[in-house]
Amino acid sequence: MRLFEIATAAVALLGSGAVAQIAKLPVPKSCSGVAAFRNTYTLASGWSAVKIAGGLKQVRTVIWDTKGNMLVSQATKGVSVHSFGADGCVNSTSMLITGGGLNHGLALTPDGKTLYASSETTMYSWAYDAATMKVSGQKTVVKGMSTGVHSTRNILVVKANPNFVLLQVGSNANFDMAAASKGTGRAIIKIFDVSKTPSSGYSYNTDGEVFGYGLRNEIGFVEDPNGVVWGVENSGDDFTRTENGNKRDIHKDNPAEKLNNLGDPLKTRDAWYGYPTCFTVWDPSSFSGTSLKTGNHFVLAPNSSYTDASCNGKAIAPRLTFQAHSAPIWNTFDADAKNMYVTFHGSWDRQPATGFKVVQIPFTKLADGSYDPVAPADSMKGYNDIYSTPSPGSCTANGLTQSNCVRLTAASWDPAGRGLFVGSDNSAEGEVFILTPPSK
Repeated sequence: MRLFEIATAAVALLGSGAVAQIAKLPVPKSCSGVAAFRNTYTLASGWSAVKIAGGLKQVRTVIWDTKGNMLVSQATKGVSVHSFGADGCVNSTSMLITGGGLNHGLALTPDGKTLYASSETTMYSWAYDAATMKVSGQKTVVKGMSTGVHSTRNILVVKANPNFVLLQVGSNANFDMAAASKGTGRAIIKIFDVSKTPSSGYSYNTDGEVFGYGLRNEIGFVEDPNGVVWGVENSGDDFTRTENGNKRDIHKDNPAEKLNNLGDPLKTRDAWYGYPTCFTVWDPSSFSGTSLKTGNHFVLAPNSSYTDASCNGKAIAPRLTFQAHSAPIWNTFDADAKNMYVTFHGSWDRQPATGFKVVQIPFTKLADGSYDPVAPADSMKGYNDIYSTPSPGSCTANGLTQSNCVRLTAASWDPAGRGLFVGSDNSAEGEVFILTPPSK
């Protein structure tokens, strides 16, 4: 075993109000009773990987309590909690919450005393005790979220004001035209003040405030050290572009998946990101005769209401883009926010397939104190592979979780210093891995 040295405080990872430092743990070479990786993989130079847990069901989200225990959202099964021994391996596992249709969203308040989790329609809360690893007092916080093709709901507790909770709902179709209206409660992120929750819970569509909308499926989002929220968005499928009566298939490499700077949740409201009207260019060669670049917005069929130019003037552009059909699921920063890590679930609508990997996006702290990707917005090389499937073109993606390759989901930096924890929700086996960067 080797100890991964990294200068970090638990407060930076668990948020303001965290009550204790998390003791560092070694990175194990292997863990007794944990089967081998189900799928082969390739690592960037200097990185190492170890499977820390297996035999789970559709791992979607990994978070940490104030004692360093790992909480895992297992889609449709519930939430499990795992403690660690001195060797860095899991030494106890139990189901914290069973059933309830919980399928993705999972968040703790900075003090670690309130847990939130979501099903497709409802967000719940519980009192949580990290010492006993038990919950009590289930409450309905938000209800009435729409059902549809995007069933997962992400949750984020705002560190600077833990009474504010962000809750996301995706579109209910590839082209959900009704979602242009905020009142549908789709393709949107809303903010709820949980200190004022009605006894029967908020209604998603009519209550709360709109943080951002026009977000087709912003399934992962995380705060940077300044409290600015960064989200990853899954864009559309089977696209054609019609110009002057001519229709062309552009779906192989367009539209781009997106990294959005969503703003400060204490300040930003009603920000519009374009969906279902405006989409983002990945490969400009599909738009011959235009000056469009990677990262620009485009429309499927320019008309008198919307053109490429009007989209670029009205909709907030992504800060960075990803290869079309990568399906980004979760994003997280390392301890000092020098890098963001994003898991790519993998494509079903592209041949050859793409995704099935974890990427690293270099970030920098600007002169004004804000955090920003190093690459310019029109870059197609703003991220690097650190964990990838050797031959992604041969991967299949039948449904949301069935595949002959890893289906990467959760991403969470370890407060005990072992590195990046990532999950897979492949229906054959839910897994959690540790990816450890080169020693400094």
